[in-house]
Amino acid sequence: MMSDPNDNNARSRRRRKRKSYALLILAAGMLAFGVAAGTLYYVLRPTTLRIAVGPAGSEDQKLIQLMAQTFAREGGSVRLAPITTEGTAQSIALFTAGKADLAVARGDLNLPANAEAVAILRKNVVVLWSAPGLPTKGKKQSTPRVKTLDALPGHRVGVIGRTEANVKLLRGILKESGIDPDKVAVSQFATNQTSEMARDPTIDAFMAVGPLKSKITVDAIAATAVARGEPKFLPIDVADAIAKKNPIYESEEIPGSIFNSSPARPEDKIDTVAVSHLIIAPKSLSETAVAAFARQLFTNRQQLAREMPTASQIEKPDTDKDAALPAHAGAAAYIDGNERTFLEKYTDYIWFAVLIVSGLGSAGAWLRHYWNKDEREQYIVHRDHLLELISRVRTAETPGELAEMQGAADGMLREALDCYDDGTIEDGDLSVIGLALEQFHHAVTDRRVVLGAGEAGMPRMRAS
Repeated sequence: MMSDPNDNNARSRRRRKRKSYALLILAAGMLAFGVAAGTLYYVLRPTTLRIAVGPAGSEDQKLIQLMAQTFAREGGSVRLAPITTEGTAQSIALFTAGKADLAVARGDLNLPANAEAVAILRKNVVVLWSAPGLPTKGKKQSTPRVKTLDALPGHRVGVIGRTEANVKLLRGILKESGIDPDKVAVSQFATNQTSEMARDPTIDAFMAVGPLKSKITVDAIAATAVARGEPKFLPIDVADAIAKKNPIYESEEIPGSIFNSSPARPEDKIDTVAVSHLIIAPKSLSETAVAAFARQLFTNRQQLAREMPTASQIEKPDTDKDAALPAHAGAAAYIDGNERTFLEKYTDYIWFAVLIVSGLGSAGAWLRHYWNKDEREQYIVHRDHLLELISRVRTAETPGELAEMQGAADGMLREALDCYDDGTIEDGDLSVIGLALEQFHHAVTDRRVVLGAGEAGMPRMRAS
C-alpha cells in the first residue's frame, strides 16, 4: 500500500516547524545568557572613583597615587582615578562641579554642604614658635622677642603655606585668646621657602600646620634655630575652648622632643589645635562603592605604610550623627559593621531575575502552544477520525475495506507518536489514542469473524 501524500506533507511540515522551533529556542537561550552575563558583568565590574588631589608632588598626591596602584594590583572592586590639581581649592571646585567623586581637603575649609567624610588621612597640628632676632654685628640675641601669644600684637608672624585657611585659623586662635587679630601682621611663605622665612628680619614668630612629624615643619624649626638661635614654642592654652566652639578643630598635645631630641624641641609637651585632613565624598555617592573603598583602604593601610610611612596616620572618621563632618553612610556601614551582605544588596535584583525567568518560561510555554496549535488540531482530527473508523468497521463489507481502514489507523498512530515526540500532546492524549486503537482493533477482529462466517455460509458455485 502506498503512503498517503498528505501524511508525508504533514511530516515534512512538522520537521520544518521542529527545526524552526529549535532555532527559536536557541536564540532565546542565547539572549537569556547574554542578559545574564551582562547583568553579572554590571554587578561585579570594578567601580572607578575619580579623586581630586593636589598639588603635584605633594605628600597627598603621592599617597593617593600609591592607593590607586595598590587597589589596581590587588584587583579590588573599587579603583581610583587620581585627578591632580593645583591645590585644595581646585580640588574642592572639581568636587563641587561633579567632576570628581572624591576629594582630599582640610576639614576647616569651606566644604560643600553635601560633603561627608570617608577617611582621615592625617591630623594637622598647629605649631607656633618664636626665635631670637637675627644676629647684628656678629652678635646673636639670646632670647626671643615673643615668648607667649599675648606678646604677638605689634609683631609679624610668618605662616608656612599659601592657603588662606592657615591665616584664618591663626586669626581664630588669636581672637579666642583675647588678642586683636588686626594687631598681628602676617606674611605667608611657600613650603619651599622656610630658609627665606627664617632669615626675614621682619618676622618674629612662625606658624606651621601639618602632621606632627612633617618634614616641612621640622626643617622650618631647624632653619630658624640655625639662623636665629633656639626656638621658643608657644602653647595654645585656649585649644579646648576652640574645639568645643568649633568641632571641626580638636585639642591636641605636641609631645616633648618630637621635632628634635638633642636639644629637645620642644622641651615639654605643649597644647595646640588640630584639624583633620581627609577624603570627602558627596552624600549622593553610592553607599556600596564608598563602603568598598573604605574596606580596601583600611585593609591595605599597613601595606601602604610600608611603602609610604605617612599612610600609618590614616584613621577612620567619626560615625556619630552629631559629628562636625558626618561620615558617609557607606563608610559608616563598614566602620560600624553594618555593611549589607551580598544577598541584602542584591535581593531586589535576584527577585527581578526570578520574575524574568518565570516570565520567559511562561512566554516559552505559550509560544510553544501557539507554535504547535496546528499539530494539536491535527491530533484532534485524527482522534475523531479514529472514532469514526470504529463505527465504519462495524459496517465494512469486505476484508479489503478493513485492511484499508487498518492502514489509515496505522497512519494516525504514526502521526500521534510524532506529535508526542514534538511535545504537542501529553501522556494523557497518547493514552486516549491507545484506547481508541485498542477498540478499533477489537472492532476489526470482530468484523473479520462476522465476514468470515458470512463467506462460509454462501453456496459454492460449480465450475462450468
